[in-house]
Amino acid sequence: MAIADLVKTTLGPKGMDKILQSTGRGRSVTVTNDGATILKSLHIDNPAAKVLVDISKVQDDEVGDGTTSVVVLAGELLREAEKLVNMKIHPMTIIAGYRMAAECARNALLKRTMDNKDNTDKFRSDLMNIAMTTLSSKILSQDKEYFAELAVDAVLRLKGSTNLESIQILKKPGGSLKDSFLDEGFILDKKIGLGQPKRIENANILVANTAMDTDKVKIYGARVRVDSMAKVADIEAAEKQKMREKVEKIIGHGINCFVNRQLIYNFPEELFADAGILAVEHADFEGIERLALVTGGDIASTFDNPESVKLGHCKLIEEIMIGEDRLIHFSGVAMGQACTIVLRGASEHVLDEAERSLHDALCVLSQTVTDTRVIYGGGWPEMVMSKEVDELARKTPGKKSHAIDAFSRALQAIPTIIADNAALDSAELISQLRAEHHKVNSTAGIDVISGGLGDMQKRGICEAFKVKQAIVLSATEAAEMILRVDEIITCAPRRREDRM
Repeated sequence: MAIADLVKTTLGPKGMDKILQSTGRGRSVTVTNDGATILKSLHIDNPAAKVLVDISKVQDDEVGDGTTSVVVLAGELLREAEKLVNMKIHPMTIIAGYRMAAECARNALLKRTMDNKDNTDKFRSDLMNIAMTTLSSKILSQDKEYFAELAVDAVLRLKGSTNLESIQILKKPGGSLKDSFLDEGFILDKKIGLGQPKRIENANILVANTAMDTDKVKIYGARVRVDSMAKVADIEAAEKQKMREKVEKIIGHGINCFVNRQLIYNFPEELFADAGILAVEHADFEGIERLALVTGGDIASTFDNPESVKLGHCKLIEEIMIGEDRLIHFSGVAMGQACTIVLRGASEHVLDEAERSLHDALCVLSQTVTDTRVIYGGGWPEMVMSKEVDELARKTPGKKSHAIDAFSRALQAIPTIIADNAALDSAELISQLRAEHHKVNSTAGIDVISGGLGDMQKRGICEAFKVKQAIVLSATEAAEMILRVDEIITCAPRRREDRM
């Protein structure tokens, strides 16, 4: 439960951030609001607590957002369960009750989802709302409209695939967060070499991972004994010739841009420049893989048969300036959905956190594009679920009803915490909210900005149904798992037999 209390304060639009300082050398510092990032960095001895950390990780991989809510909900379920166990109710009974309650809660949400996938304008505004809701608890909340716009554009370019590989996020310190922009195409964080063409139209790109530095004899431990300096010159000439042949093979592919992962010595670079080919060296591996993916080429390492190598294509390669740095920009690439988001910001920490928040938003949006159901946010879904679960508890005979009742209390904890974090009177607000929800089809939720109840429909606070569903189900399962445990045994490591 201590873990749930730790991330509790980061929940909601008025949630606080945490600074994580690593105990290792270098004392690196991370400032973050993302539940999964915080929990990943904790050193935890208690095995039960590790379960909570795991669910937040899974939530992060699965849907991207809601990492804090999962842990908080699971923590609340355990807190309620502890009270029940003290009342001499068997854990299995509690688990059975929780099962029924979770099922009921999910159905309650299903009944109230909205789906606008047929109407593109409405769907886009839904996506914008979801992005803004996701970003409002993060560092980007000041410019959330701007970043929501970026995220929605990037995801709609993907046309329904959830492969976020083709959205590249580049971080460049300097400027302010407002200077960030979305660029179609691909940006490689490299300078263009000397004496090479600065812009190429209709480029054929060969992406390679090969050594272009064989001016030296590369056989390790090789000793060459020569009896005169002239022989040394011969050896060097032979090496040069070998290099020249390799370069000619590469040029034989009919390319005008060569991107290599390893370094290119000045002699081959000179040859490329004479042939009018743009050669880029030392592109980092991620950049290379993504470039190959985006331009539709393969990564080659041998050049003997040019017909079997797939070249990448793009309409235009040029050099652009971002802040102080020069970068190479590939536009009009073969894979139409690719784009690059360039983030600017005051410092590395701001940029890292901005990247995490944006990544959350992108994940949620790409999931929503495939599963288009949307619900309101701001504590509304929890109240809807808790109301239905409450009614179920009244109908259920036996001890299970206590557990179901507890589940509905735990659900109400999330809006309570959102209100607490905003320094509002949570008890007052939640009771008002409960009364509102007993009216049919109410859309009331907590409006943190004005500090009272607000209409979620008018405020445009939405969440993806998939995220909420994942939260409820994962939290219940994790709580169940911890409840099933009656004691923690530390195992001795297995003894190795003496095999003498």
